[in-house]
Amino acid sequence: MTDTGPGSVGGIVARIRDRAAGRRAVSVEDMVAVLGRRSYGPFLFVPGLIGLTPLSGIPMVPAVLAVIVALFAIQIVLGRSHLWLPGILGRRSFDGASVAEAMRRIEPVAGKLDRWFYGRLPALTGRHAVRVAAVICLLLSAVVPFFEMIPFAGIAPMSAIAAFGLAILVRDGALMLSAIIITVAAVGGFMAVLI
Repeated sequence: MTDTGPGSVGGIVARIRDRAAGRRAVSVEDMVAVLGRRSYGPFLFVPGLIGLTPLSGIPMVPAVLAVIVALFAIQIVLGRSHLWLPGILGRRSFDGASVAEAMRRIEPVAGKLDRWFYGRLPALTGRHAVRVAAVICLLLSAVVPFFEMIPFAGIAPMSAIAAFGLAILVRDGALMLSAIIITVAAVGGFMAVLI
């Protein structure tokens, strides 16, 4: 799969907001349709981003998001050109008003992200680097259920997943390095709490 160029975080957030606005429920498949199926970055970024909103406080939402991330990460590692989502997950829905409101809250941050990240260290966002990032996201998604034992602790691995997705989306290698640091901090922090 090859992207035509860096994507826009603001554009993705606005498209999801528009799809959710005025709808009673918005499904995962609805959001996938908004993103298209030919770009890897959004498929890691959007679930990670949702995991950073108040929606992550709803029981089982982080676990569902982690399963979605895992499915996409496996396909990225395998190099699939079009990402696939099983119907049982695609039909999973969230309250439309809550999703639209979460996206509205994120919009100012999305605009800043588009200005801050702009394709530094491009070698770190090449095909092999993207597959390594997908493996890390797969491992992170596996630990999200354990993080759920502590309220809102799932935000830590979802932050790293969102950072990897964003780095791939905007093709910013410096952000890819930051995502690795966030991963180490998240896992290290969780292990410290357990010990």
